[in-house]
Amino acid sequence: MYSLSDFDFHLPQELIAQLPLPQRSASRLLHVDGDALLDRAFADIVDLLAPGDLLVFNNTRVLKARFFGAKETGGKVEVLIERVLDHRTVHAQVRASKSPHPGSRMRLADAFDVLVGERAGEFFTLTFPSDVFDLIEAHGRLPLPPYIEHAADEFDETRYQTVYAKEPGAVAAPTAGLHFDQPLLDKLRDKGVRFAYVTLHVGAGTFQPVRTENLAEHKMHSEWYTMPQETVDAVHAAKSAGRDVVAVGTTSMRALESASQSGALQAGSADTNLFITPGYVFKTVDRMITNFHLPKSTLLMLVSAFAGYQRIRAAYAHAIEQRYRFFSYGDAMLLTKNPTC
Repeated sequence: MYSLSDFDFHLPQELIAQLPLPQRSASRLLHVDGDALLDRAFADIVDLLAPGDLLVFNNTRVLKARFFGAKETGGKVEVLIERVLDHRTVHAQVRASKSPHPGSRMRLADAFDVLVGERAGEFFTLTFPSDVFDLIEAHGRLPLPPYIEHAADEFDETRYQTVYAKEPGAVAAPTAGLHFDQPLLDKLRDKGVRFAYVTLHVGAGTFQPVRTENLAEHKMHSEWYTMPQETVDAVHAAKSAGRDVVAVGTTSMRALESASQSGALQAGSADTNLFITPGYVFKTVDRMITNFHLPKSTLLMLVSAFAGYQRIRAAYAHAIEQRYRFFSYGDAMLLTKNPTC
């Protein structure tokens, strides 16, 4: 049994990538091949996949989900939308010196007022005066992760978004997908690699630390996903042909494995709070592409479950020694499922 401290490691501050590289596919790729650690370029992914392999991407689109504003009393507030419930209503985190009261209003971006509703756990229910997505796009700010120290600019609005982003709803990017540009996708397609898509709207909870040493006591944040039937069919076709299903990122992994809990991949939409830790038996995914994750994070636990705890420890030590770039704007890894999983 593993505990929280088993997933801690020291990361030099300067290895936290603050900016994306000028070219998406110019990132480095650490290929974890059994016990071998191979330093490669991300563009080498074309050589590491075979015709008929299936890449499963998360096509969520990051919202401009951060707002600054004021309560009716004049007190300043910072609002981060967690989930869009419908075209007028959201759940959001609200930071203020004193929490707003149900029935009160807040003015956001000096542009429009929202009505504060009842609490939903740690979130507030907010009602917008018109279409949520229109107001977010017109007045919101891109919510970069807390470890990125600069305010989002126009470059971030392009680069903190995958080139295939389609379905709006995330407040954080599915960062493994940030390494793919259109020329690289074209090369993969020309080789015969297949593509399929899921939608999982990444929530702000992805950055929340695990606070309990006993992992069984941790309550995983919930995220909404959609598994299309065409993706289910593509997975079945790849498996039948003996090819690999490759999850692009932990979010695609969570969607695929959440939709496989019956034992077979099922189409549909649902909330998932699946918490993957070592000992989990993977049902659908054979390989995965992922960035380097925060110490003590649920994402580090997931990749440790997938590739093997000791292999991930060795890979991270190697990445730090070789000065890989970490977290959202950082470099990537290619992992193969541990045979014991």
